[in-house]
Amino acid sequence: MPALERIPVTLIDGRQTTFGEWADKVRLVVNVASRCGFTQQYEQLEELQRRYAERGFTVVGFPSNQFLQEFGGDGKIAEYCSATWGVTFPMASKAKVNGRGRHPLFAELTRTADAKGKAGKVKWNFEKFLVLPDGTVHRFRSTTRPDAPEITGPLEKALTEPAG
Repeated sequence: MPALERIPVTLIDGRQTTFGEWADKVRLVVNVASRCGFTQQYEQLEELQRRYAERGFTVVGFPSNQFLQEFGGDGKIAEYCSATWGVTFPMASKAKVNGRGRHPLFAELTRTADAKGKAGKVKWNFEKFLVLPDGTVHRFRSTTRPDAPEITGPLEKALTEPAG
Protein backbone atom coordinates (compact mmCIF):
# COMPACT_ATOMS: atom_id res chain seq x y z
CA MET A 1 0.00 0.00 0.00
CA PRO A 2 2.64 2.54 -1.02
CA ALA A 3 0.06 5.36 -1.39
CA LEU A 4 -0.62 5.09 2.34
CA GLU A 5 3.05 5.79 3.07
CA ARG A 6 2.96 9.08 1.12
CA ILE A 7 0.10 10.55 3.15
CA PRO A 8 1.25 13.72 4.95
CA VAL A 9 1.08 13.81 8.74
CA THR A 10 1.56 16.86 10.93
CA LEU A 11 2.78 15.84 14.35
CA ILE A 12 1.47 17.45 17.53
CA ASP A 13 4.67 19.53 17.82
CA GLY A 14 4.11 20.91 14.30
CA ARG A 15 6.72 18.81 12.53
CA GLN A 16 5.70 17.71 9.03
CA THR A 17 6.26 14.10 7.98
CA THR A 18 4.46 11.30 6.17
CA PHE A 19 2.90 8.07 7.38
CA GLY A 20 5.88 6.43 5.69
CA GLU A 21 8.14 7.63 8.52
CA TRP A 22 7.06 4.44 10.29
CA ALA A 23 6.86 2.21 7.18
CA ASP A 24 9.32 -0.31 8.60
CA LYS A 25 7.20 -0.78 11.72
CA VAL A 26 3.99 -2.47 12.73
CA ARG A 27 1.74 0.53 13.42
CA LEU A 28 -1.36 0.85 15.56
CA VAL A 29 -3.20 3.99 14.44
CA VAL A 30 -5.73 5.19 17.01
CA ASN A 31 -8.08 8.17 17.01
CA VAL A 32 -7.74 9.36 20.60
CA ALA A 33 -9.61 11.80 22.83
CA SER A 34 -8.75 13.16 26.27
CA ARG A 35 -12.23 13.27 27.79
CA CYS A 36 -13.83 9.99 26.70
CA GLY A 37 -14.96 6.88 28.54
CA PHE A 38 -12.26 4.98 26.63
CA THR A 39 -9.47 7.44 27.52
CA GLN A 40 -8.02 4.93 29.99
CA GLN A 41 -6.94 2.96 26.90
CA TYR A 42 -3.98 5.36 26.76
CA GLU A 43 -2.51 3.18 29.53
CA GLN A 44 -2.63 0.01 27.40
CA LEU A 45 -1.45 1.90 24.30
CA GLU A 46 1.62 3.17 26.16
CA GLU A 47 2.23 -0.30 27.60
CA LEU A 48 2.22 -1.77 24.06
CA GLN A 49 4.58 1.00 22.92
CA ARG A 50 7.06 0.27 25.69
CA ARG A 51 6.81 -3.51 25.33
CA TYR A 52 7.20 -3.74 21.54
CA ALA A 53 8.98 -0.56 20.34
CA GLU A 54 12.42 -2.18 20.20
CA ARG A 55 10.98 -4.98 18.07
CA GLY A 56 9.62 -2.67 15.36
CA PHE A 57 6.25 -1.39 16.63
CA THR A 58 4.73 2.00 17.23
CA VAL A 59 1.39 3.45 18.22
CA VAL A 60 0.47 6.58 16.27
CA GLY A 61 -2.19 8.65 18.03
CA PHE A 62 -4.51 10.99 16.15
CA PRO A 63 -6.40 13.28 18.54
CA SER A 64 -9.84 14.15 17.23
CA ASN A 65 -12.69 16.27 18.50
CA GLN A 66 -15.23 14.73 16.11
CA PHE A 67 -17.14 13.36 19.09
CA LEU A 68 -16.66 16.55 21.17
CA GLN A 69 -14.36 14.95 23.74
CA GLU A 70 -10.94 16.43 22.97
CA PHE A 71 -9.21 19.59 24.19
CA GLY A 72 -9.02 22.60 21.90
CA GLY A 73 -5.33 22.94 21.16
CA ASP A 74 -2.46 20.61 20.37
CA GLY A 75 -0.37 22.02 23.24
CA LYS A 76 -2.99 21.17 25.85
CA ILE A 77 -3.51 17.69 24.32
CA ALA A 78 0.25 17.01 24.32
CA GLU A 79 0.60 18.19 27.93
CA TYR A 80 -2.34 16.08 29.09
CA CYS A 81 -1.10 12.92 27.34
CA SER A 82 2.41 13.31 28.69
CA ALA A 83 1.51 14.32 32.25
CA THR A 84 -1.46 11.98 32.73
CA TRP A 85 -0.50 8.89 30.74
CA GLY A 86 3.25 9.23 30.14
CA VAL A 87 2.70 8.95 26.38
CA THR A 88 5.93 8.40 24.44
CA PHE A 89 4.48 7.30 21.10
CA PRO A 90 4.07 9.73 18.18
CA MET A 91 0.99 11.93 18.29
CA ALA A 92 -0.39 13.75 15.28
CA SER A 93 -1.90 17.18 15.35
CA LYS A 94 -5.65 17.19 16.05
CA ALA A 95 -7.49 15.95 12.96
CA LYS A 96 -10.92 15.03 11.66
CA VAL A 97 -11.50 11.30 11.18
CA ASN A 98 -14.89 11.51 9.40
CA GLY A 99 -16.69 13.64 6.86
CA ARG A 100 -15.46 16.56 4.84
CA GLY A 101 -11.94 17.54 5.65
CA ARG A 102 -11.11 14.24 7.32
CA HIS A 103 -7.46 13.33 7.46
CA PRO A 104 -6.43 11.46 4.28
CA LEU A 105 -5.04 8.59 6.37
CA PHE A 106 -8.49 7.94 7.82
CA ALA A 107 -10.05 8.23 4.37
CA GLU A 108 -7.89 5.23 3.43
CA LEU A 109 -7.98 3.25 6.67
CA THR A 110 -11.77 3.37 7.01
CA ARG A 111 -12.09 1.38 3.79
CA THR A 112 -11.04 -1.60 5.91
CA ALA A 113 -13.83 -3.66 7.43
CA ASP A 114 -13.90 -4.65 11.09
CA ALA A 115 -14.42 -8.21 12.38
CA LYS A 116 -18.14 -7.95 11.62
CA GLY A 117 -17.45 -6.96 8.01
CA LYS A 118 -18.33 -3.28 8.46
CA ALA A 119 -16.18 -0.63 6.83
CA GLY A 120 -16.90 3.08 6.66
CA LYS A 121 -16.75 5.95 9.07
CA VAL A 122 -15.17 5.89 12.50
CA LYS A 123 -17.97 5.26 15.00
CA TRP A 124 -16.28 6.60 18.16
CA ASN A 125 -13.01 7.53 19.83
CA PHE A 126 -10.27 4.92 20.20
CA GLU A 127 -10.94 2.93 17.04
CA LYS A 128 -7.76 1.12 16.13
CA PHE A 129 -6.15 0.23 12.81
CA LEU A 130 -3.25 -2.22 12.92
CA VAL A 131 -1.13 -1.56 9.82
CA LEU A 132 1.38 -4.28 9.05
CA PRO A 133 4.58 -3.65 7.04
CA ASP A 134 3.14 -5.58 4.06
CA GLY A 135 0.21 -3.11 3.92
CA THR A 136 -2.39 -5.37 5.53
CA VAL A 137 -4.79 -3.42 7.76
CA HIS A 138 -6.85 -4.86 10.62
CA ARG A 139 -9.62 -2.72 12.11
CA PHE A 140 -10.85 -2.78 15.69
CA ARG A 141 -13.68 -0.79 17.24
CA SER A 142 -13.43 1.26 20.43
CA THR A 143 -14.54 -1.56 22.72
CA THR A 144 -11.55 -3.72 21.75
CA ARG A 145 -8.82 -3.02 24.28
CA PRO A 146 -5.38 -2.29 22.82
CA ASP A 147 -3.94 -5.32 24.63
CA ALA A 148 -6.68 -7.71 23.45
CA PRO A 149 -5.49 -10.93 21.77
CA GLU A 150 -7.22 -9.86 18.51
CA ILE A 151 -4.65 -7.05 18.33
CA THR A 152 -1.59 -8.53 20.05
CA GLY A 153 -1.80 -11.80 18.10
CA PRO A 154 -1.28 -10.33 14.61
CA LEU A 155 0.99 -7.63 16.06
CA GLU A 156 3.38 -10.18 17.59
CA LYS A 157 3.28 -12.37 14.49
CA ALA A 158 4.37 -9.42 12.32
CA LEU A 159 7.14 -8.15 14.60
CA THR A 160 10.79 -8.74 14.01
CA GLU A 161 12.72 -10.73 16.59
CA PRO A 162 14.33 -8.67 19.37
CA ALA A 163 17.92 -7.63 18.72
CA GLY A 164 20.74 -9.22 20.67
